[in-house]
Amino acid sequence: MKPPPLELAEVFRSLGPEFLEREGKSLDAEQRRVFRDLTLCRTAALGGHLEQCARCGHREIAYNSCRNRHCPKCQAAARAEWMRAQAEDLLPVPYFHVVFTLPAQLGPLSLQNKRLIYGLLFRAASETLLEIAADPRHLGARIGFLAVLHTWGQALQHHPHLHCVVPGGGLSPGHGRWVACRRGFFLPVKVLSRLFRRKFIGYLQQAREENRLTFAGQLSPLADAGRFAGWLQELGRREWVVYAKPPFGGPGQVLKYLARYTHRVAIANRRLLALSAGRVTFSWKDYAAGNVRRMMTLAAEEFARRFLQHVLPRGFVRIRHYGLLANRSRDEKLELCRRLLKEDDHPPSGNDRPPGDEPTQSEPSEPRLCPVCRQGRMVIVERIAAAGYESQGLLGPRVDQDSS
Repeated sequence: MKPPPLELAEVFRSLGPEFLEREGKSLDAEQRRVFRDLTLCRTAALGGHLEQCARCGHREIAYNSCRNRHCPKCQAAARAEWMRAQAEDLLPVPYFHVVFTLPAQLGPLSLQNKRLIYGLLFRAASETLLEIAADPRHLGARIGFLAVLHTWGQALQHHPHLHCVVPGGGLSPGHGRWVACRRGFFLPVKVLSRLFRRKFIGYLQQAREENRLTFAGQLSPLADAGRFAGWLQELGRREWVVYAKPPFGGPGQVLKYLARYTHRVAIANRRLLALSAGRVTFSWKDYAAGNVRRMMTLAAEEFARRFLQHVLPRGFVRIRHYGLLANRSRDEKLELCRRLLKEDDHPPSGNDRPPGDEPTQSEPSEPRLCPVCRQGRMVIVERIAAAGYESQGLLGPRVDQDSS
């Protein structure tokens, strides 16, 4: 019989509370909370319920999920609910995917100043897209887009980058017509890259002048104003990567993309292959070698350390909307866009589906089918109280989940 698939929670449980004790001050409160939540996910510590088949009487215990946004197992339901709302906002036009990446030299500073640096990444990238798109030499339109923060690479290394999903056009300056981009081309990436670099470095310098940056350990020399200025000059001489992927076909394909990317965590359970003798083996995609699938084995503690460096600050919003999609006027602007597109008889791209027609892997709306008789439905017959952290040897109060 094939063994059950390995899950991230099992890796964390294998380390036990001793891991938190050994790590000491190297983990912040949020990282420790994530470790605890994922360790206890779907265990008796969080409570649950007893289900029984209405036909054959088969019984099963289902324990509650931790609902932590960093848990790969708990994101399916959150993703499905979020996707249903996003389907209503999609326009019948091609969509583009633009990625803004911070250079590796910023990695250590980012880890010491997550909230500030990730916030600047959102700010510099969003302002760059809005400014270049509004320029008459390029598109000359007011655009809207969604941006999603990822901080990891395939091997769990620190790699902060922003995925932006952008409709291929926008409103004219007077909002009197829809301005479509050229077929298959949105905005020049070199122009985007240079403005993004200039904006980010400028905001970073401003943060330094306002004493909002932390410099600890190996970064201590950068606390000196002269050293920091020289370091910024070096950053300014490097090319910053902005990548525009081929356009999506239309709303259906965009929805499929969003289902994969918006609620992704640093590693999915399906990539975990083995846990043996305190070592974790997982698959990763080597982009430098043409997307070749490879395997990597790490000590479980090193694996956990890599995963936990991607824990976001408490309350930090990692999915944001800008321009026409900003929450304040989104409904009004989207309705105007649809009316103008209809007047222009703007054809949707091929391989399309109506918004909301795309399957989103949502949880079933009715009780699940019995795994034994395959005919009856499993219904809840008893609630199971939470046993608490103490039952698992992990102490400390559980904290409710933050927003996305």
